[in-house]
Amino acid sequence: MADTSTTAQTKNSRRILVTNALPYANGPIHIGHLLGYIQADIWVRFQRLYGNECHFVCADDAHGTPIMLKAQQLGMTPEAMIEEMNVAHQRDFADFAVSFDNYYSTHSPENRELANLIYTRLRDSGYIHTRVIEQLYDPEKEMFLPDRFVKGTCPDCGAEDQYGDNCDVCGATYSPTDLKNPRSAVSGAVPELRESEHYFFDLPAFGDMLKAWTRSGSLQPEMANKLNEWFEQGLQQWDISRDKPYFGFEIPDAPGKYFYVWLDAPIGYMSSFKNYCEQRDDLNFDDFWRVDSDAEVYHFIGKDIIYFHSLFWPAMLKGANFRQPTSVWAHGFITVNGTKMSKSKGTFIMARTYLDHLDPEYLRYYFAAKLSSRIDDLDLNLTDFAQRVNADLVGKVVNIASRCAGFISKKFAGQLSPRIDDEAMLRDFQAAADDIASAYENREFAKAMRDIMKLADCANEYIADKEPWQLAKDESKANEVHDVCSMGIHLFRLLMIYLTPVVPALSNDAQAFLNDKFTWDSVQQTLTSHNINKFKALMQRVPTEKIEAMLEASKENNSAAATPAAVAQAKVNIEPIAAEIEFDDFAKVDLRVARIENAEHVEGADKLLKLTLDIGDQKRQVFAGIKAAYQPEQLIGQLTVMVANLKPRKMRFGMSEGMVLAAGPGGSEIYILNPQDGAQPGQRVM
Repeated sequence: MADTSTTAQTKNSRRILVTNALPYANGPIHIGHLLGYIQADIWVRFQRLYGNECHFVCADDAHGTPIMLKAQQLGMTPEAMIEEMNVAHQRDFADFAVSFDNYYSTHSPENRELANLIYTRLRDSGYIHTRVIEQLYDPEKEMFLPDRFVKGTCPDCGAEDQYGDNCDVCGATYSPTDLKNPRSAVSGAVPELRESEHYFFDLPAFGDMLKAWTRSGSLQPEMANKLNEWFEQGLQQWDISRDKPYFGFEIPDAPGKYFYVWLDAPIGYMSSFKNYCEQRDDLNFDDFWRVDSDAEVYHFIGKDIIYFHSLFWPAMLKGANFRQPTSVWAHGFITVNGTKMSKSKGTFIMARTYLDHLDPEYLRYYFAAKLSSRIDDLDLNLTDFAQRVNADLVGKVVNIASRCAGFISKKFAGQLSPRIDDEAMLRDFQAAADDIASAYENREFAKAMRDIMKLADCANEYIADKEPWQLAKDESKANEVHDVCSMGIHLFRLLMIYLTPVVPALSNDAQAFLNDKFTWDSVQQTLTSHNINKFKALMQRVPTEKIEAMLEASKENNSAAATPAAVAQAKVNIEPIAAEIEFDDFAKVDLRVARIENAEHVEGADKLLKLTLDIGDQKRQVFAGIKAAYQPEQLIGQLTVMVANLKPRKMRFGMSEGMVLAAGPGGSEIYILNPQDGAQPGQRVM
């Protein structure tokens, strides 16, 4: 395993393959997705700039029940739908300068071939078992229902409209067959209980290997600690099959049975790379994936899919006689202006909507300025976003070139001085390369940006102290003007080399201006007596009116998407309306504004947060199943709405004295109800 813990290694000594989590092929890319792709692209661009061989591949995750159902509702074949989405995804990524060498699809001949190969190797080694299970079946759609396509009443607490795998209210986990009053989220029909033979991967057989691998340095410490919960609970056999109808690959020896999407999705990393190798004569697939490979393989993923990539995936690879990843790097989620992305506020921003209004380099730099190697959520504060880009990229870096270039062009025919005005300062700028390279290597991008901007401050102070605009008034000081302005250009050049992985378009423009070609080694070179081209404005300040226009466009787009026709097309889990109630029944519900005084994690609960609520004349403790959507610190101080007269219920974590109102499709898309500003705790909601 390559040692990448402290500094970038000897140039040209490493062969690296980088992959990104596969976006699902049933919707467009939004800015929440972009964080991981930009993070990976910055790292890849650094490796290439540094001189390492680095390949970057990805693909659309194109299988599963949601794809099948959405295609049906759109009146398209799944193949046609995923092809359209693939084109849209590739366009968005390209416009954000995400430099994939190959972007493919899991619905490909290579992926089918590799999925079959891995499955048969696991089967022949005794790691695949079958057993008959009972599942809920939709008699109207004539299909078995995945857990998330069943809704009903929680068997533990009695909460209604809960998914088939867990209760968002009390945190209980269960089988869909345990739900009371179950119904299909696809058709609304009452499902039937039917038997079916399923295929299971023997994950527990790899327990010792996984314990060692997760503690080998291949994962971030907080990720490794989180995975301990799975080992403590005991690994379970993993169901890798689904019954027809299903859009995916049929299992080779099991007619009517299909690979579960999460089996062939990560294999998409291998198949995309295999397809890329087939396009080149100098790349060999086995050199990167065989057990004894000395190449490095890195996966950049979101924190919500840690388990699949850090337990199931390395175990599958081990059992099928392939190498494990060198490292799996997870990142957090995106909030906008301090809260969850909101369609009503216009902060649920599609990649294309952003591109219609703002330069993608702005977002790339802002993400870099806030990204560390930890799995922390990142807030896109749009005021800070504009101020930071304007201050750093425009006000500090580009400003250096704009202050110096005119003098070089007008007075010295575009040629830099043969002298270095401040050799000690130049050496300091060059010596910073090692620390900046180490920060890039370790994904401490925020540290790299801080170090670069400290250098930019020094360069601006140098120019301000020398005042070439004053020196130029005295013809006898022409050589001094030449030396000072050339020194400024040298410093600008070094800053732009360091920023190249983050703002590649700006770097390309700077290289054209400087008549130069950047590599990391070129930091140690100096362009004395070198001809540069006429300076043109390299970057404009962030126009705040464009930010407002982007937010308004996002509101309009989301409003249009919410029309009945659009909803019928876009949603695969439209819920049937529950049985009617009388007004007197509803009038019994006492809804109150509550201020969230405190929020904290609940030990042993995957879904719950413990909230302390102020409702004016009293405090209440409530357990809410919103952990997947919010970090505790995001909630403290917010107003919400609670059912104040719900009978207290004893849970294994303590007494829950009410219910917080929230809405959304579930998982990370849960939105607590936020009263308007001016509402007071205890105020009744009518």
